[in-house]
Amino acid sequence: MSSPPRQLSSFVAQLAGSDKPDHALIASEIEALQAIYGEEAVQLWHPPEDRTARRNSPFSDTIRYTVTLSLPYDGTPDEPITLRVLVSLPPTYPSSSPPQLQLLSKYVGNFGADSALFGAILRTYISVNGVDWSPDTVCAFDGLQNVIERCTSWYEERLSADKASELLRMDAKEDKMVESKPSVSARPGTEIGGQGDASSALDLTTGIEVFVADPIVDRKSVFVGRACRLTDPTQVPYIISMLRADKRIARAAHPTIWAYRCQVGSTLYQDNDDDGETAAGGRLGHLLQILELDDVLVIVTRYFGGIHLGPDRFKHINNAARNALEVGGFLDSDSSDPKRRGRKH
Repeated sequence: MSSPPRQLSSFVAQLAGSDKPDHALIASEIEALQAIYGEEAVQLWHPPEDRTARRNSPFSDTIRYTVTLSLPYDGTPDEPITLRVLVSLPPTYPSSSPPQLQLLSKYVGNFGADSALFGAILRTYISVNGVDWSPDTVCAFDGLQNVIERCTSWYEERLSADKASELLRMDAKEDKMVESKPSVSARPGTEIGGQGDASSALDLTTGIEVFVADPIVDRKSVFVGRACRLTDPTQVPYIISMLRADKRIARAAHPTIWAYRCQVGSTLYQDNDDDGETAAGGRLGHLLQILELDDVLVIVTRYFGGIHLGPDRFKHINNAARNALEVGGFLDSDSSDPKRRGRKH
């Protein structure tokens, strides 16, 4: 039996010599795919039930071949992440019909592909989020690139969800280890970042509850919002220092992006800090202003996942803060939405 590349080469030669104009276009397209993805990446497909009796033929109803694709994932996994996609060309391709793509791989990396991903790839040429197709235009390459983009996004979403779950598991584990210790509001004798002795810190933070919202995850970055009630602006540095003393928070790229507003008598005090995320603190301050909230401190922790989010990061920082405000009951809106649910520190 000849090797797969030779089988495909022979098949392409038959297509090129056919008297059907569409076959010449298909032959050129397959050769282009080989040049792009590698000769070994493109192979004729034979039904698994009988690999010897049934073969592709330029004169059969449907032409089928597989393409092995690699995901451009920059997280350097142990093994390259590859996919195998079946390309089916109906008899009227490309004159009046698009191809059909089918994901043959059951796994993408370590994650089992789900029905939503399989369905999205099947609908590549008929979905609004898919690929535009025009009669008499070959488009298998565009569809395969769309598959790469979809699968990369799908894979990174699962990695992000895994990372968030790991953070929550670590939170739960560490909370269990220190469950006998009081929270921020009652850690007697804890030294606070050199900003005063333990007794003064205790006086300033006694009775404060810090509410924590569930993480927001996007492209491997994780955003965690916290909020607490203030009675005096001098409480802020002690609360921030105590949060940064938590190793889980301290390891973040931006541990404490914060803003507060606090009314003392007739004077309104307000301030914010970006913690290295330029303009983020000011946006949190603006959020408190437009929500008309006083006597409250919001803090957002961002764990950077290695992929730049652009302006989306500010949206997530604001949403993380707002979620924490809802969890803490600082807003009038209903905080029973599971996506906005959180816990107390």
